[in-house]
Amino acid sequence: MKLLEGKVAIITGAARGIGKAIALKLASEGASIAFTDLNIDDNAKATEAEIAALGVKAKGYASNAANFEDTHKVVAEIVKDFGRVDVLINNAGITKDGLMMRMSEQQWDAVINVNLKSAFNFINACTPIMMKQKSGSIINMSSVVGVAGNGGQANYSASKAGLIGLAKSMAKELGSRGIRSNAIAPGYIETEMTHALTEEQRAGWNEKIPMRRGGTPDEVAKVALFLASDLSSYVSGQVISVCGALNT
Repeated sequence: MKLLEGKVAIITGAARGIGKAIALKLASEGASIAFTDLNIDDNAKATEAEIAALGVKAKGYASNAANFEDTHKVVAEIVKDFGRVDVLINNAGITKDGLMMRMSEQQWDAVINVNLKSAFNFINACTPIMMKQKSGSIINMSSVVGVAGNGGQANYSASKAGLIGLAKSMAKELGSRGIRSNAIAPGYIETEMTHALTEEQRAGWNEKIPMRRGGTPDEVAKVALFLASDLSSYVSGQVISVCGALNT
């Protein structure tokens, strides 16, 4: 029997990148996948088909994760379509980098709303469902900069640190109801975003990493699978860094 047979996972911002890798990994272990993105475009439809090809139910939902009412409507629609929610992965995120003295209020608010408020919105909507089931796993996608900070990324670092505090608080608040909550803190991961960097910039990153390479989305997805499944049945309130010892 597969690790997530009969389970339903919601993954936000999963049309591409790390979110897509997580969706495919969980689907390969039997989970039905409901994923969200701001728009369900051709790329998202292709992701939906790729997940479904693994033999599970899959559906993408257009969702402004930063909007409280919209999130509750989407979760209600997902429950109607899938019947339950066993795993929630808060992966939606953006960056709007800049030095603090030049950072606009809009840059700050946009990153906090998409990265942190969205997680509150989805946890708020999914918690009653998981409590009725007396089971569930919540996974917040943080970052090594949420643990250690980073110059020029005060908004992003604050949002990712907030996701850690949120995961730890939910672990304490919901543990007695059979719900676990953890955070993953990826380091430098090879995605479309990092491929936009120059070879020199990428080499500079690799030089800082003790393992001398960037991670892959699949390596992050394996940790998400661990936390989503019963392999981690007594793991809650933790932050697992996937960073090649960058943040050690």
